Amino acid sequence: MEKIVSLCKRRGFVFPSSEIYGGFSSTYDYGPYGVELKNNIKKSWWKFFVEDRDDVVGLDGAILMHPKTWEASGHLADFNDVLVDCRKCRARFRADHLIAESLNLDAEGKTKEEMTKIIKEKKIKCPICGQSDFTEARKFNNMFKTFAGVTEDKESIVYLRPETAQAIFLNYKNILDSTRVKIPFGIAQIGKAFRNEITPGNFIFRTREFEQMEIEYFISPKADWKKIFKNWAESTQEWLGAILNNTNKISLYEHSKEKLSHYSKKTVDIEYDFPFGKKELYGLAYRTDYDLSQHQKFSGADLAYRDSLTGEKYLPHVIEPSFGLDRALLAVLSDAYNEEKVPVPSAAEGGDEVRVVMKFKAELAPIKAAVFPLLKNRPELVKKAKEIYNALKLKFMCEFDDNGNIGKRYRRQDEIGTPFCITIDFDSLKNEDATVRDRDTMKQERVSIKKLEEYLKNKLS
Repeated sequence: MEKIVSLCKRRGFVFPSSEIYGGFSSTYDYGPYGVELKNNIKKSWWKFFVEDRDDVVGLDGAILMHPKTWEASGHLADFNDVLVDCRKCRARFRADHLIAESLNLDAEGKTKEEMTKIIKEKKIKCPICGQSDFTEARKFNNMFKTFAGVTEDKESIVYLRPETAQAIFLNYKNILDSTRVKIPFGIAQIGKAFRNEITPGNFIFRTREFEQMEIEYFISPKADWKKIFKNWAESTQEWLGAILNNTNKISLYEHSKEKLSHYSKKTVDIEYDFPFGKKELYGLAYRTDYDLSQHQKFSGADLAYRDSLTGEKYLPHVIEPSFGLDRALLAVLSDAYNEEKVPVPSAAEGGDEVRVVMKFKAELAPIKAAVFPLLKNRPELVKKAKEIYNALKLKFMCEFDDNGNIGKRYRRQDEIGTPFCITIDFDSLKNEDATVRDRDTMKQERVSIKKLEEYLKNKLS
């Protein structure tokens, strides 16, 4: 993880937020290559789950919603974690995480009383100061609270959304009325969510501000939900196979009954084996009609669906695939990171050096091709390279680089994950061709300048 975090800072993928002020706990900014990678993951997800399907439409809901939303959804009452404080150093911990990391015991779903008993009886030590003196476990609501308007009183309280799902449920009827969708159908959304996590950490894996990619798939109460659930599980794993090189690190984990969220009848996590351990990458839940029935009850609005063929009227049930975008990006970074020994031709007695290369899938790579003049102090080479760069950048995300010797430029593009580097040399001026170097094999071939666009298009598709 330290190597990945270092590369992300060095090469402009992810920066610690507010760094000039000493940083701000567990907040991060995405740099030039990070935002490109992030956008490419979003594009891939949107194309796979929305554009390529006939039964899913999109939405971009508001972050701030009517406070009744969160009362109806159960978040104000049930969206809690259990925390404990060390009495000696005042460090704060999520109780189930403390137990899991100290005893390798899964405590998720246990009551706060049960967790207090385990911590005391096992004399769990504080990871910070090493003492065994914790407060009683108590519940902590993860909602971020703020105020809307000019006054800061009870009537002005609003919440930053902890999930994107509720905007979908609130707009479900609008989409029914304004489009031609029919059950079964899904509504997809990508957007920010906020959770006041007790112990965020592991780089961008667990933060208080993050992005979700969620789908609510509406089905009839009489439908075979287990079959549909299975189909979604397979579909989501298929997409993961499209963005990751190594799918052997993916596994399934089904939540036991006591661990289920208040809205769920069945939840399965797709886990990824990160450098810091096997953790949830995304979740798949069967939410039944919980959300729509709650919003119908609290709002008084009729949210029932009427089948145009049978005339039957019912509240749809929902299956929800929910992805964390930042976690997906971290999985892609972990999956792509490679260290390889390569020979050094200039070494007097031979020898190797370590090449760090990010082997992103081509569609995700932030930069698709880099164009180099062999020498920066030869105007004719720079001019030709600029001409090629200006033509290719209209079709692909490209970069022009004339800084340093050619070997250093290759290494920099390897760490960025650029699939192809195009070098313009003196032969290029005579023969109208260029050297194209493949990131993964490091093999080079001469390609006609006129055919570079077609070459890249075929290689990147």
